[in-house]
Amino acid sequence: MAEPDSTVTFRIRREEGGSPGFLRRSWGRWWVKTLAVLALFGAVAMGIGWYVFASDLPSVDKLRTYEPPLPTNVRGVDGAPVYTYARERRVELSYDEYPQMLVHAFLAAEDKSFFEHHGVDYLGIASAAFRNISTGRRPAGASTITQQVAKNLLIGNAPNYSRKIKEAILAYRIEDTLTKKQILELYLNQIALGRNAFGVAAASYAYFGKDLNKLDLAQMAYLAILPKGPSNYDPLRHTQRALDRRAYVLREMLSNGFITQAQHDAAMAEPLGTVPRQTPKTETAGAGYFVEEVRRQLMGKFGEDAMTGPYSVYAGGLWVRSSLDPRMQDYAQTALREGLLRFDRGRGWSGPMGHVDIDGDAWQAAFLNTNIGLDYDDWRAAIVTDLSTASASLGFSDGSTGEMPRSAAQMPVRGGGGTAYAALKVGDIIAVAPEGGGFALRSVPKISGAFVVEEPQTGRVLAMQGGFDSRVQAFNRATQAQRQPGSTIKPIVYAAALEGGMTPASIIVDGPFCVYQGARLGQKCFRNFGNMRGAGPHTMRWGVEQSRNLMTVRAAATTGMPRIVSLMDRIGVGKYPPYLSYALGAGETTVSRMVNAYAILANQGQSHPASLIDFVQDRHGKVIWPENWRPCDRCNAPAWNGKAMPRPVVRGKQIVSAMSAYQMIHIAEGVIQRGTATVLRDLDRPMFGKTGTNSGPTDVWFIGGTPQMIGGLYIGYDQPHSLGGAAQGGTVAAPIFKAFATKAYEGLPKIPFRAPAGIRMVRIDRGSGRPVFGAWPTDDPKAPVIWEAFKPESEPRRVIHRDAILPDPTAAAASAAKARAASEAQKDTRKDSDFLQRQGGIY
Repeated sequence: MAEPDSTVTFRIRREEGGSPGFLRRSWGRWWVKTLAVLALFGAVAMGIGWYVFASDLPSVDKLRTYEPPLPTNVRGVDGAPVYTYARERRVELSYDEYPQMLVHAFLAAEDKSFFEHHGVDYLGIASAAFRNISTGRRPAGASTITQQVAKNLLIGNAPNYSRKIKEAILAYRIEDTLTKKQILELYLNQIALGRNAFGVAAASYAYFGKDLNKLDLAQMAYLAILPKGPSNYDPLRHTQRALDRRAYVLREMLSNGFITQAQHDAAMAEPLGTVPRQTPKTETAGAGYFVEEVRRQLMGKFGEDAMTGPYSVYAGGLWVRSSLDPRMQDYAQTALREGLLRFDRGRGWSGPMGHVDIDGDAWQAAFLNTNIGLDYDDWRAAIVTDLSTASASLGFSDGSTGEMPRSAAQMPVRGGGGTAYAALKVGDIIAVAPEGGGFALRSVPKISGAFVVEEPQTGRVLAMQGGFDSRVQAFNRATQAQRQPGSTIKPIVYAAALEGGMTPASIIVDGPFCVYQGARLGQKCFRNFGNMRGAGPHTMRWGVEQSRNLMTVRAAATTGMPRIVSLMDRIGVGKYPPYLSYALGAGETTVSRMVNAYAILANQGQSHPASLIDFVQDRHGKVIWPENWRPCDRCNAPAWNGKAMPRPVVRGKQIVSAMSAYQMIHIAEGVIQRGTATVLRDLDRPMFGKTGTNSGPTDVWFIGGTPQMIGGLYIGYDQPHSLGGAAQGGTVAAPIFKAFATKAYEGLPKIPFRAPAGIRMVRIDRGSGRPVFGAWPTDDPKAPVIWEAFKPESEPRRVIHRDAILPDPTAAAASAAKARAASEAQKDTRKDSDFLQRQGGIY
C-alpha cells in the first residue's frame, strides 16, 4: 500500500483544527502579549481607581430632595415682611421662573454645550489639564455646570486632581438622576455670586436692587460673569475687567444665536449700573430690638445652622409670624426717642458712637464693618475721614461724602472742657444731620430706657423699643436691663393685700413705721418719697393714688411679706426674699416683666406669658411651633354665616382672683384721675396706671393702659446715677407714654374695664371710705363721692343706733308718711342699677 501524502494530511488536520492554530500563533507574538498585559494592568488600575475615587462618593439621590440653606423670614401682625435672618442670602425659584435670556447668559458664560453633553466636557478637561500642568497652577477650569453642581453640593472645592476626578464621576451620576432643567435649577439657586448673595435671584437684589424679571440684557450678562470669581469682577474696584468679561459673554450669546446684533450692540453700550454695596437693613424701620429678641428665642428653640437641625434660624427657611404691629412700634419708638432727647438736651456732646482706624481712602469697608447706623429723623451716621482747621470731611455707608464746618460742631463736650469739634479724631463715627449746604453735629443721648406694649387678652407684644437705636446700642433694655421698679410694684403689693382680705376702703395709717431687723441691722424706719410727712389715716385708694410709701409698707406688714413675694413670683416680676423693702420696689426686674404683670391685672388676673411669636412654619408651610397649634376656624371668613362668632382658644392661668384684679385696676384708674399721673387725664378714656421713681432717683417709670393694650417704660442711665432731684415718673415717664398713647389710641373705641361677676359697686365717701346714700358721683375727678368696687359682703355698712331701731309710735307714723311722699316724688331718681346698665352691666 502506498504511503499517504503528507501535504494532504496537514491540510485535513488544519481544516479539522480550525482557529486554535491562529490564536496559538498570535499569542506567540510579543506585541500581543504586551497588549494583553497592559489591558490587565488597565483593568486593575480602573478597579483600584474606582475603589479610591468612587466607592465613598455621596449618593446623588439626595439631590432629588435637596433643600438649599434658606434664610428665616419674619412677618408682622399684618403679614407684611419685617426682617430676614440670613448668612447666605438666597431666594429659591423654580426653573420656569428664571427669565430665558438669563439662562442663555449663564450658558454662554459657563457651559455652551450643556444640553448636549452628559455631564463632562472631555476636550475642555484635557485642554485645562495640559494648561495647568504646563503652568504649574492649581487644578481648575473646564468644569461643566453639572460638575459645578457636584462640587458645590456634594464634595466641596478642594484644589486637587482627585476632586476633579470625583467631580466627573458624580456629574455622570447626576445626569442619570436628574433632568437638565432640574440641574440648572439647582445651579441657579445655589451658586455663590458675592455680596453674600447665593443664587441668581438674591444677586439681582444685591447688585441691582430689583427683581430678576426687571433686569435688562446687560445686567443679566454681568451676573453671568460672577461665578468665575465675584471679587475679580467687583464693579467698583475692577470696573474695566468686569466690562471686558461682560463683553465676552455678550459675544458668546451672539455667536450662539441667543441674541441679535442689535441687542448685542445696545447692551455693550450700557454701563454696569450696579448699586453700591450696603449693609442689610430691616425692612421695617425701628424694629431692630424686637426682631433681635425674636432671633434669640428662635435660636434657643431651633438652633443656629444646619448642624443643629432641619429648622435652624440661618438655614431652615422658616416663616415666622410675629406679633409686631408696625404702627405701635413706630409710635413707641418715636415717643421714647423724643423723650430721651428732651431729657438729654443741653447737657453737651456725648462723644462719638464708635471709632475705627482707617487707612487713606479705605474708610468705607471699615465703616460698614462696624454696622453702626441711624434711622432717626434726618440723622445719619458718618465717619470722619479728614480734619482741618475749618471743616471735617465725612464719609457715609453708601460711599458718598460730605463736609461739616467747624461752626456746626461747637457744642461743649459733656464732662470735659472745650468744644466737640476740638475733640473729634479721624476715624470717629458720629451722628450728623443736613444743615445749610453741609452737615451739623448731633448728640446721641447718654440717657437710655425701654418701652414695651402688650395686648392683655393674649400676652402678645405689639411693640418693643430697647434703647435709642439698636445699631448704636445693641443691648436690649426691655428684656435684659435689670432695674428697680420703684412704686410701680405697689399695685402688685396691694393686689396681695386685697387677696388677703383688705378692701379699697380699708383705712391705713400714713405715719411713721419702723421695724426691728435684729441685733446686727438694728431699727429700720421707712419714709415717704421726698421725706413727706405722714398724713394720718386714709383709704387704700388714697395711698395708691398718692403713692405713699408708709401706707404701702404698713399694708405689706399686715398682709405678710411671704404672701406678697409669692404673688410677685407667680405674676412673673421676680423671686425676692420676704423683706419689707421689696414692697417699695427694691428688687430688680425688667420692663417686659412689669408690663406683663400689669396685663395680667387688666385681664382679670388671668396670665398669658408675654410672646413675640404667634407661630412658626417650615419652608413648606407646616406649623412647627407652638406644638399642637390649631388655626381659628372661620376667623377669616369673608362674611357672617349667621352662626356664633368664632373665637380662638386662649388658655391662661389664674394668678390673681378676678375680683381682686378688678379692684386693683379700679383703684389705679384714680392714679390717672387725681394721683401722680394726671398728665394723662385729658386723654379722656378709661385708663389705669402707676408711676414709679426709685432711690436717687436713678430710674423713672410709668406702666398702664386700657383694656385694648398695656404699655410701660423706664428711662435711666446704663450705669445708674442720679437723674436729678426734679425727675419723677409723673413728670418724665408719664409724658412719654402720653406721646405714645395720643397716637396709638386714636380711633379706638373707649372701652371701660369690665367688672367680673360678683363685684358690688358702692357709693362711698372718697376721703373716709364710708358708704354714702344721699349723694351721687359726678364726672369731677375730685368729687367727694365715688363708686368703689367691693367683693360680696365686704362693702362698708351703715351703722344704725338703737333709737333708730325702736322709735316712738308717733314719730314712726310721721316718718312712714314722709317716706311714702318721698318715694312718690322720686320715682325717676337714679339708682345704682342705672349706673351699672350705663356701664354695660356686670360681666
